[in-house]
Amino acid sequence: MRRKIPSTQALACFEAAARHESYTRAAQELALTQSAVSRQITALEAFLGVALFRRTRHGVALTPAGANYWRQVARRLQGLERDTLDVMARQSHGGSLVLAAVPTFATRWLIPRLPQLAQRYPDLVVHIETSTRPFLFAETEFDAALYAGTPEQVANWPGVRALRLLSEDVLPVCSPAWLRAQGLPPQGLEPQALAGLPLLQQSTRPYGWRQWFDAMGVEAPAAMEGPRYELFSMLAVAATCGLGLALMPPLLIEAELARGELVAACPRPLHGERGYYLVTPVQDDPPVLHAFRDWLREAAAGEGAEGS
Repeated sequence: MRRKIPSTQALACFEAAARHESYTRAAQELALTQSAVSRQITALEAFLGVALFRRTRHGVALTPAGANYWRQVARRLQGLERDTLDVMARQSHGGSLVLAAVPTFATRWLIPRLPQLAQRYPDLVVHIETSTRPFLFAETEFDAALYAGTPEQVANWPGVRALRLLSEDVLPVCSPAWLRAQGLPPQGLEPQALAGLPLLQQSTRPYGWRQWFDAMGVEAPAAMEGPRYELFSMLAVAATCGLGLALMPPLLIEAELARGELVAACPRPLHGERGYYLVTPVQDDPPVLHAFRDWLREAAAGEGAEGS
């Protein structure tokens, strides 16, 4: 059965013209003439039976139908280009994964360990894009996701399997120079001593410090006060720069702890309910995803991970 799919040349012309809102600039990008781009788009509109552009005083603009079609076409052309480059780069040996990941965990835990993955599977390519919320795999190009959340949040993600990799335990950390400037010892403070110090907050964990002080049995009226930062990576930089105390998972600040840029102000972590999960669709894993899952499980197990 013949598929009802336009030519890739027509789609490429349409995507470029839609992005630039100009046939002329699309032609320049694609090394074609303006009339050639116009002919391709006219043929595409005839094929679809839908007007994709309307003429304006300054060129062309997308119709509502054209704008919706452009969003879909652009995503699929990018995926097709990525898959083509993978085959060209790997000579058809090995494979690739498109991974959705929470940004700080990907940057600070996963990526530094990818050389280990490359040693074991030199032909396995991992593409990483940022995503912090659940989604439907059928509506995206993602093969798997690295997700941070509670067991209840994971259980409410439909149509997936989840492997718990690591727990999100948190520890009060700060710059040792900042502690000295406060006239305090370099580390090892009691929880009560932290209650009156400047606290750095994370906007996605607004009750983080309150929960830590409650777990330590300490009254801290100012537990929710202080500047807020959206990402753990921002929080780590702020603490390193001496802006105050941050409540951080040690697994996300391994480099700063190793270099002595951050120290544990109080050596009493809070064992959190949240964790980091590898989330995959409920279906048979392709070999490349199976290999990645096994390696990731081993990498996490080396740090006291929990299975699920």
